Amino acid sequence: MDLSQKYQAVIGLEVHAQLATNSKLFSGDSIAFGNAPNTQVSPISLAHPGSLPKLNQQAVEYAVKMGLACNCTIAEQSFFARKNYFYPDLPKGYQISQHTHPICIGGFVTIKTAEGERAVQLNRIHLEEDAGKSIHDLDPNNTCIDLNRAGTPLIEIVTEPDLFSAEEAWQYVTEIRKLVRWIGICDGNMEEGSLRCDANISVKLKGAEQLGTKVEVKNLNSIRNVKKAIEFEINRIIDELEKGNRIQQQTRSFNADNDTTFAIRDKEEANDYRYFPDPDLPPIYLTQSYIDAVKAAMPSLPHQLMQQYQTAYQLSAYDASQLCEEKSIAAFFEQTIQLTSHYKMVANWILGPIKQLMNESQKSIQELGLTPNGLVQMIELIEAGKVNFSIAASKLLPALLHTSASALSLAESLNLIQVSDTNELDRWINETIESMPEKIKEYQKGKKGLIGLFVGEVKKRSKGKADPKLVTEMLEQKLNF
Repeated sequence: MDLSQKYQAVIGLEVHAQLATNSKLFSGDSIAFGNAPNTQVSPISLAHPGSLPKLNQQAVEYAVKMGLACNCTIAEQSFFARKNYFYPDLPKGYQISQHTHPICIGGFVTIKTAEGERAVQLNRIHLEEDAGKSIHDLDPNNTCIDLNRAGTPLIEIVTEPDLFSAEEAWQYVTEIRKLVRWIGICDGNMEEGSLRCDANISVKLKGAEQLGTKVEVKNLNSIRNVKKAIEFEINRIIDELEKGNRIQQQTRSFNADNDTTFAIRDKEEANDYRYFPDPDLPPIYLTQSYIDAVKAAMPSLPHQLMQQYQTAYQLSAYDASQLCEEKSIAAFFEQTIQLTSHYKMVANWILGPIKQLMNESQKSIQELGLTPNGLVQMIELIEAGKVNFSIAASKLLPALLHTSASALSLAESLNLIQVSDTNELDRWINETIESMPEKIKEYQKGKKGLIGLFVGEVKKRSKGKADPKLVTEMLEQKLNF
């Protein structure tokens, strides 16, 4: 029997997003990445006696933004609790988090699956502080501690056990990363630890109501690793079940060198952390007017823009989706269509030659140096028949980068303006006909598809300057006698 038909994986994800504030959650320490170890600390992050936390208001705003983006209910009252456990890089001996009263409740995130779109249900989004960093490979005999990260503001986005494959988990984390970048609350750089994922995985018999024993794979730092770790763990658990072994609830880590997981400790339960309300921090009270103001200041979200692009500009669902993959690309599209009504052509250029240039240069659309006005001018030259598409894409587009010169002046200086002089075209056409007597006979016997070959030869002789539409018309007149 195919084991994938026998068992059902059930997955819940906890995604930690580092908020893009200037300072930590409860102190004024900087959270800049890459500075020398232990240079971004203070009595609060070092847990000196008598030091008191003070809440970062921008972190609250960012948490509310993510809650609104994820269709959550925003709690008008929430509070912090102490989560007690010992880590060498957690000076207080407890982490300040939100346990029973998170700032955002419920909600969902829509993902794309092979069967179509599906809403992944969320349990909560809550605020918490990060721990520091233990470094084990700098000294052969000691663990080094860097407390720069201790106290950094995080939101934890917690799903229900509502994902059922590694592919769905991959799609979900991809969507979360796009959302946090889109609304500007996190840079989403998993390689720098700004976005990290813990995966809770269990396997049950298909049709069974009770979930299997879960294991947690901690601190997955790339979307690829999320998928690889879940795939490995599902197969490992199924193999254990097939052998008749009992699954042990535990916390595991992922080895990216061989795409396997390994146990690091038994899994804790909530009561192991001895949660209790933090006595040094008052509750967070949010008014509806505050929530409404945050909502009003948010940008249109990707799914909203996709609908708009399809209805207002008659773009396909695919084109609309591709334009909304990155906020900077959507912004460039919107700036450009303010200057022209050639909406489909703008989309084609962005998703075609411009995207290709971005990929080749490894630059964003802003870094590329193309202006919306430059793109519109180039489109107008093509529409007027002054430059053909292929020449524009290969020669004119690169020339338009990082310049204030007009597309027309650049096309003229590069000698790209199409020749529409019928005398000049007639010469190139006659040369082409004389050079291909056998192909001409085949065409005249009914092989009409050869017209493209003749047009291509004329373009070659003209060095790309012959107007292909006019060339086609003139060729047909000469050959169809």
